[in-house]
Amino acid sequence: MHKRFGKSDVILITATLVIAIVALLVTKKFFMSGGDEVLITIDGETFGEYSLLTEQTIDITDSEGKTINKLKISGGKANMIWADCPDKLCVKHNEISKENESIICLPNKVTATITKSSGGVSDIDSVSK
Repeated sequence: MHKRFGKSDVILITATLVIAIVALLVTKKFFMSGGDEVLITIDGETFGEYSLLTEQTIDITDSEGKTINKLKISGGKANMIWADCPDKLCVKHNEISKENESIICLPNKVTATITKSSGGVSDIDSVSK
């Protein structure tokens, strides 16, 4: 009978897993920067931009003024705390604080995305305008 795995196979697999986990942690730590604003859109239209530094609860309303979602900003993180949709997946979503992280409520077409404030400076250079 032939052995399926030898000692060297186990060492190789273990080393590969350790390297992959370290690479993942380094990427998250150094390349995912924190944002400082949350951009809320409804069906692609901007509802508002809010600072992550200001603790607040935002009532997200539809065009008729009915509250469809509530987003809480606390401790530099944003969290959907209430939604009138049936599945409540957005409410179950983890808090977000890193740039480009999002919470999406599909039934209500609401998106909350973490962004960096531009401070009046555009990322587009004058040549590409």
